[in-house]
Amino acid sequence: MNKTSIIDQLTEAFRCLPGVGPKTAQRMVLHLLERDREGGRRLAARLSQAMDTVGQCESCRNLTELSLCEICASKSRDEELLCVVETPADVLAIEHSGSYRGYYFVLMGSLSPIDGIGPEELGIEQLLGRCSQGVKEVILAVGSTVEGEATAHYIAEVAKPLGIQLSRIARGIPLGGELEFVDGGTLSHALEGRKLI
Repeated sequence: MNKTSIIDQLTEAFRCLPGVGPKTAQRMVLHLLERDREGGRRLAARLSQAMDTVGQCESCRNLTELSLCEICASKSRDEELLCVVETPADVLAIEHSGSYRGYYFVLMGSLSPIDGIGPEELGIEQLLGRCSQGVKEVILAVGSTVEGEATAHYIAEVAKPLGIQLSRIARGIPLGGELEFVDGGTLSHALEGRKLI
C-alpha cells in the first residue's frame, strides 16, 4: 500500500486517540470501510460538529457547546460547594456516583512546570474569582499523582486567605490513580470521607 494513501492517513489519524495503536487504528478504519460506511459518515459529521461547536463553560471551564454548561446553569445545585477537578472526565465520574450536588471547576490539567503548565494554564485566578461568589467549601478532587498533590497544595495556599473551608477527597483513590478510572462507589466514599486541609 502507498504510505500516502487515504487509508494510511485515516489510520494515522485514529492513532491520536488514547490507547489506540497502529493495529487497533487499522482495524477501526477497515471496519468502517468494509462494514459500516454510514457509521463512518455519522462519526465524521459528529466529530466535525463537535470540533467546531464545543468549547469551555464560562463559569467552570467544563466542555460544553453553550456559554454555561448544564451543571452551572442548574439552580438546584448547592451553590456553597465547589469541587475542583483536573479534567471533564472527572466531572463525569463524580456525577455518575450520584453523591455530589454542588458545582465544579475544571482545571484542565495539573501543575507541571516541566510541561509548561502553571497556575495561568489551570485558570487559578478564575477559580479564586469563582470562590468569591458564595462558595463556603472548596473540595479538592484532584488525582493522587505527584502533580495532583502539588496542585492541591498550591490551591490550598492561594485560597486560604479567602476564609473558605478547604477539603480534600479521602484517600480511597489509589496512589497514582486518575478519577476517571475509579468506580462510583469508591468516589462516593471518597467524597463523603473528605478531610479539611
